[in-house]
Amino acid sequence: MSADGPEAARRILQASAMPRRNVPPLCPYRLARDPKTGETVVEVAVTGRALLGLACLNKGTAFTEEERRELGLLGLLPHRVLPIEQQAQRMRREYLRESTDIERHLFLSALHDQNETLFLRLVRDHLTEMMPIIYTPVVGEIVRQYSRLYRGSRGLYLAYPDRDRMDEILDHWMHPVVDAVCVTDGEAILGLGDQGAGGIAIPIAKLVVYTLLAGVRPHGLMPVMLDVGTDNPELLEDPLYLGWRHERLRGEAYDSFVDQFVQAVRRRWPGAILHWEDFGKTNARRLLDRYRWEICSFNDDIQGTAAVALAALIAANGRAGSSFREQRAVVHGAGTAGVGIADEIVAAMLREGLPESEALDRVWLLNSRGLLLEDSPGLEPFQRRYAKPRAAVSGWRLADPARIGLEDVVRNVHPTVLIGTSTQAGAFTEPIVREMASRCSRPIVFPLSNPDSKAEARPEDLLRWTDGRALVATGTPFPDVPFQGRSVRIGNCNNAFVFPGLALGAIASRARAISDGMVSAAGIEIGKWIPGDGDPLGPLMPALEDARAISRNVAIAVGLAAQREGLAEKASVDELERRIAEVSWTGGYHRYRRWSG
Repeated sequence: MSADGPEAARRILQASAMPRRNVPPLCPYRLARDPKTGETVVEVAVTGRALLGLACLNKGTAFTEEERRELGLLGLLPHRVLPIEQQAQRMRREYLRESTDIERHLFLSALHDQNETLFLRLVRDHLTEMMPIIYTPVVGEIVRQYSRLYRGSRGLYLAYPDRDRMDEILDHWMHPVVDAVCVTDGEAILGLGDQGAGGIAIPIAKLVVYTLLAGVRPHGLMPVMLDVGTDNPELLEDPLYLGWRHERLRGEAYDSFVDQFVQAVRRRWPGAILHWEDFGKTNARRLLDRYRWEICSFNDDIQGTAAVALAALIAANGRAGSSFREQRAVVHGAGTAGVGIADEIVAAMLREGLPESEALDRVWLLNSRGLLLEDSPGLEPFQRRYAKPRAAVSGWRLADPARIGLEDVVRNVHPTVLIGTSTQAGAFTEPIVREMASRCSRPIVFPLSNPDSKAEARPEDLLRWTDGRALVATGTPFPDVPFQGRSVRIGNCNNAFVFPGLALGAIASRARAISDGMVSAAGIEIGKWIPGDGDPLGPLMPALEDARAISRNVAIAVGLAAQREGLAEKASVDELERRIAEVSWTGGYHRYRRWSG
């Protein structure tokens, strides 16, 4: 990640001086405040069937008798008025009729496209059950089959052939405010790689999680697909593929297109947070470094993954009675996620007083070609910090002199921490794990690749190979593991514990940028919520049921960190809480009236 400092401050000041466009969107409603009650009221400019056809405004059978008369809905709905609680109960019964996860996802997506508020309420009321259906791991299959399962549009699609109409496309967004934009180009989706236009399903799911776990108002969230083509031959040959049928754009043309998008967002919504999602390794870190001081932005694959791994490592250290400065960490997978985690480990070591040179000596990274060395071909700029000199491996006994693999590194480094972001299923083999455990009383092993078919090891194997001594967290949900007569819950290093609260904190504090310190503050806060009851097999992550409370605390911690670093104006905790309330979704319907303006 880029270093914070005076140059960053200068770029922020330059960005804040940019001319702003105030073109009103094509908006069918506005939010108002009732002067007598202080409640939020929605004033709508559409009525009748047009109103029922807008998912963001439709209340279905919950429209009151007064609203039905005023808004031209009489006769268009059954007579009885049902509150949202009864609507959700009815939808729950229908949901349970679906027999597969894909069918359940499609059911919820259809509800989302019909009545957004009811969809959110239903999922919120059954969060633990439904989160895996709308988010990981099921969303990965939805991305893969996107063009064949397509039912309707949600979000904005900015295709390269339409680049000269960027501002016009953004003006088609129907909501009066935008708090956060989640954007992808679809190149690095989960463990699936380049999925082209189907990648839009990830920003859609991520922004739903913003609302479910941090309470961010849904009408302030915009998913965006930058369609720059695809290098996936299956998609290019698929007659049903819905994206731009062209090889993926690279080089100057790509950079110009992305810059055009960023500048358009800055002009249109200068206070919005920009969330980068699932960009390829050649672009993800580069774009974050390029824009993080021009527009308040973060990359969840780099920073969110690193923060949630930090939280789990804090818990693992506590469980093992150790500290970061004592660890020797091997990260298998030197892409943006792996390097982001390594950065957080080094930062934690520095906070504990270890000199940077010693901290870097304790962290080893491998990519698909083996250990990163100074003379390794094709190193990305962000990887070079972790590339070892040849002298560091002189004298090692190697299985293959041409390549230093994971087994070689584990046998010679004697790691205490082993983290996988490689998407190489089964890479943490029994010999590797047993070798590690033979030299470490409580080995910390995190197979973080997802979906579960890409995980480097399965939790039950890790516990069995180490006689229950391994401290395990995964990157995708796994069922409880039966072990020594008990059921062991495996902590899921789910980015959902991080990115909603991180974004909410930046929004509430009105931060001008998101720094490394703010990201670390999020991970440290999450670490406080992990059970520390002395159970040697206890989970290394909180329960999903606590995620909403955690997100609010993360938001406060992030907001305070922004103030400490001079990236936000001073505000008390009470003031941050008030601002959070301003952008919060309450879980129910607002009262409607005609827009008289």
